[in-house]
Amino acid sequence: MPIPQEWDLTGKVAIITADRRGWTPTLASALAEAGADVAIAGKDNSDMGEAAKAVEAHGRKALLVPTDPTNAGQVEAMAAQVESDMGKIDILVNNAHADFGKPFVEVTEDEWQTLMDFNVKSTFLCCQAVGRRMLARGSGHIVNIGSGLAVRGLWNSVAACAAQGAIQQLTMALALEWSREGIRVNGIGAGWFSTEEPNEESQRELLVRYLPSRRKGHPRDMAGLLVYLASDACDFVTGQMVFMDGGALAHA
Repeated sequence: MPIPQEWDLTGKVAIITADRRGWTPTLASALAEAGADVAIAGKDNSDMGEAAKAVEAHGRKALLVPTDPTNAGQVEAMAAQVESDMGKIDILVNNAHADFGKPFVEVTEDEWQTLMDFNVKSTFLCCQAVGRRMLARGSGHIVNIGSGLAVRGLWNSVAACAAQGAIQQLTMALALEWSREGIRVNGIGAGWFSTEEPNEESQRELLVRYLPSRRKGHPRDMAGLLVYLASDACDFVTGQMVFMDGGALAHA
């Protein structure tokens, strides 16, 4: 099926940071299917290799860049390598993620910091390193993958909710700051997806009760929205966190 011109990513170069949920291959494949060459950055794992194969299956170039997304020096080196090897950076998808569930008073400082680093700090560092290059070119699309916990609470998930709220606010504020620089910054607030399981039985019961769709999502449900937010079709859309949660927030 032909891709509408505004959605076509042919000639574009995207970076996606790898996650621990198994979403990276599907999301990287969606970008490649729309025409983009894709660099996959993250701590080396099997998902990165699968993502590269998915990109190449669409006849696009894939580049693996082992990177600790919480390390400023490594993130800067990653952005420089992608720009050098692939010529430019048009799209950044911040997909790095960490999560856990635990009563608030039992959360350790190290656990809190790890969650903030992988969710918030990684987004900050990647936006900054790649954003400098987008500012120099006067164009770019950034998509921050977050969750519905940005705007609602969940039992034993205070740290996760705080981190997701930070990602949403970063998305909105950065979109405003770069709105006149040709850079669009948006996000996807994901709900309960099939690659994840809740941490506790109480969470399972709540999620089933509040999912009007009566099913969990799959990363491929996100593919069309990701391509839209990464494309010229959303030129007048910035600062938005689009929630994809099977109607959970509408039911709240």
